[in-house]
Amino acid sequence: MERVKPVLKKIYKILFNRILFVIAAASVQVGWVFLNFYRLTTYSPYLSLAVSVLVIIVVLVILNEEMDSSYKLFWVSLILGLHLFGLVLFLLAVQSRKVSGVYRQYNRVIAQGHDILKEEEQIRVRLAELDPNANRQSVYIRDTSDTPLWGNTTAEYFQVGDEMFPALIRELEAAKHYIFIEYFIINNGFMWNTILDILEQKAKEGVDVRLIYDDFGCMNILPIRYYEKLRAKGIKCEVFNPFRFLANVVHNNRDHRKFCIIDGNVGLTGGINLSDEYINRQNRFGYWKDTAILLRGDAVRNMTFMFLNMWATVTKAETLEEIHYQDYLAAGIDREGDKEQGEGYFQPFGDSPLDHEPVGQNVYISVLGNAQSYVYIFTPYLIVDNEMMSAFCLAAKSGVDIRIITPGIPDKKLVFLVTQSYYERLLRAGVKIYEYQPGFLHAKSFVCDDKIAVCGTINLDYRSLFLHFEDGVWIYDNPVIEEIKQDFLETLKQCRPIDLDFVKKRNPLIKALQVILRLSAPAI
Repeated sequence: MERVKPVLKKIYKILFNRILFVIAAASVQVGWVFLNFYRLTTYSPYLSLAVSVLVIIVVLVILNEEMDSSYKLFWVSLILGLHLFGLVLFLLAVQSRKVSGVYRQYNRVIAQGHDILKEEEQIRVRLAELDPNANRQSVYIRDTSDTPLWGNTTAEYFQVGDEMFPALIRELEAAKHYIFIEYFIINNGFMWNTILDILEQKAKEGVDVRLIYDDFGCMNILPIRYYEKLRAKGIKCEVFNPFRFLANVVHNNRDHRKFCIIDGNVGLTGGINLSDEYINRQNRFGYWKDTAILLRGDAVRNMTFMFLNMWATVTKAETLEEIHYQDYLAAGIDREGDKEQGEGYFQPFGDSPLDHEPVGQNVYISVLGNAQSYVYIFTPYLIVDNEMMSAFCLAAKSGVDIRIITPGIPDKKLVFLVTQSYYERLLRAGVKIYEYQPGFLHAKSFVCDDKIAVCGTINLDYRSLFLHFEDGVWIYDNPVIEEIKQDFLETLKQCRPIDLDFVKKRNPLIKALQVILRLSAPAI
């Protein structure tokens, strides 16, 4: 009987899986739309001809759209291959995005908040004189994400979640004015329960505690309507883009950002979610390596601004006056300790899937394109489009030492197969690839020429680069860059180098599966 209980528990979990219900409901709706389209085409050969003409028109429109070339290939292949069914899927995707409340509200918020953060002119002048190439990267970030460059900031880098967690607790306990938390995954366990106890106590003390979590990221791990439990504790809680039983492709756009902002003076981001595996209290895929960065000082204003933009989106605020931006952006100035006197320059930035500007990808490409000596990269996924692939290959062929560390133990086996399918071309171009042997590597960072680093939530895959809300911190000329570099070099000692023999010896069936998976990579 004792052996049967775990089996029954697994069956129960599968049958009452919320994702399963969502997929089933969406499939029924897509099938219903397809069936009605199909019935119409059978009434008359003219209607069938009209659908064929529509297919050709839609394909031509896609080819002329400003979208990633891999997405074009994906949709064109789907429509030409599945004809009517592929057309239905595409029309649903386009319509659901355009009429989405998230789409309209977010763009309204961004338009209203365009001039809230002001850049200090002397900071820009100093960077332009110091390093024109770095300055151009920074200007691009500022102009595409409304997040200016800052000095007067210090940074603390964490090589693993085990190190980050005590620092996070320390800062939460010191909060006096407000705590803003925005995470893709929150999971009941030691980590989250410890944080939740502090948040509840701080709310009782009168601290303004706000939380945003992504509904998809937490779908199988948090109870339905979990936000009600948090609100009952005095925590202002909102859910990003809640899943509903409707065929809506805008559900693809998730909030993958990870922010903890305290009093406008302390900001934490990186790959670490609020779940026990991220601090190795739970062993899922071997030893979990992830990284985070804590900023203290002026640059935290960008993080506060990005959080408030998302808060205005999920609460459907009509005007920015309802959100009181300036009050929260000024809070950090009033905190004890006055100005931080950190070295170098910091620029936290965001990336939205709704503006057709792949900021994260373009920042990475710019780093590769301007590198002189080396670029070292942590990434859990390596599923890139032609533009990103070309940037890697060109940099390596130009003599830049490009090294990439990916996981040795994957969290998603099919996704990992796609990652490995990109190895051959990169290796032939001279890119060095390593797999982290102790377990899963979830860190996301670039470090370049001892001058520039980017650390945040942005993976090298289609979802991060084109579909998710993401964030990162662009850093120039600060000692934390050396810490990120040394972390990479130390981690390298725990990695297996990948060579072309690894690619050549792969099972032919695996290679065939990888070809199929790569075509569908934009949807994985």
